[in-house]
Amino acid sequence: MQSFNNWNIINKGWYIASPSQALSQGKAKSVEVCGQRIVIFRGEDRKVRALDAYCPHLGTDLGIGRVDGNLIRCSFHHWAFDETGNCQNIPCQAEIPRQAKLLTYATEEKYGFIWIYPDAKAPEGVVEFDELKGKEIVSQADTAFERTCHHHICMMNGIDAQHLKTIHHLDIKMELSLNQNQLGTQIDFIMRGEFPKTTLRERLGQRFLGSSYEYSMRYADGCIGLLTIMKNVRLFPPLYMIYAYTPISPGRTIVQPIYVTEKRQGIIGYLLSQFLLFCTRLAYYMLRDEDGKIYDNICFNPQVILSIDEPLVQYMRYVNQLKPSQWSRDAKE
Repeated sequence: MQSFNNWNIINKGWYIASPSQALSQGKAKSVEVCGQRIVIFRGEDRKVRALDAYCPHLGTDLGIGRVDGNLIRCSFHHWAFDETGNCQNIPCQAEIPRQAKLLTYATEEKYGFIWIYPDAKAPEGVVEFDELKGKEIVSQADTAFERTCHHHICMMNGIDAQHLKTIHHLDIKMELSLNQNQLGTQIDFIMRGEFPKTTLRERLGQRFLGSSYEYSMRYADGCIGLLTIMKNVRLFPPLYMIYAYTPISPGRTIVQPIYVTEKRQGIIGYLLSQFLLFCTRLAYYMLRDEDGKIYDNICFNPQVILSIDEPLVQYMRYVNQLKPSQWSRDAKE
């Protein structure tokens, strides 16, 4: 069964569970991630753990329990579970049944959020920008919003060369380069083109940025998009923004925008980083407001594919070779 645009399949990948600051040391809470009820808790070592939320005894939500060291203890009969999902203590008896265990999930804190992977171990961490790897970064989250179409459809917007002219009024003929990692979980679309001089926006772009324009979209696990704009232009460093997608029910997708830049030293460095985050926010609102209404009024059903749509075809192929997770509705059935 194909994964692309399929609400019944949740691909293996990293999904946002909560802002990091919303979970303090020694606290627990339950969250909904891709239709799953999951308890996350921060132990005394400040590490975040994630388990299925319902106690295997009588089904109490562990999110209303308490953190005991690095364990989560159920509020009803005080069973305690560790980060592997195994029960370590039952107050009323010494023997612990074999079945007293929960599914556990890998977690990572990055870009100001707690991320969850739908397996106990993840083959790789949350995706990064190549230019920012190994550097200290500053991230800034914007307000999350809903889309009514599948997130795979939303994600294709960044590589739809045709809409640059029809929606954004940039008549740039883009050349496509593709790169995919060895695991097949990430794919990079690099789009390059020359600025024409037919409109005021295009003439200003050529004057201040240079004769050519380049941007890239890195897709990870079919649920995270990393957009880099202002690549290799004059007078301006690259701008980085992340789109993290979480399907919450058929017909409803949460989109979380995040702006990222390198952390710079000193007062001047701080002000420059804040200025670049502000510019990234402006670029995001321009892009969202110009084509956002399309994606709340679309019934994706391609009947005629053009040669200019090749990036979209490549993206669909990429998504369809991703691995479904145990959270998929088809897997449960």
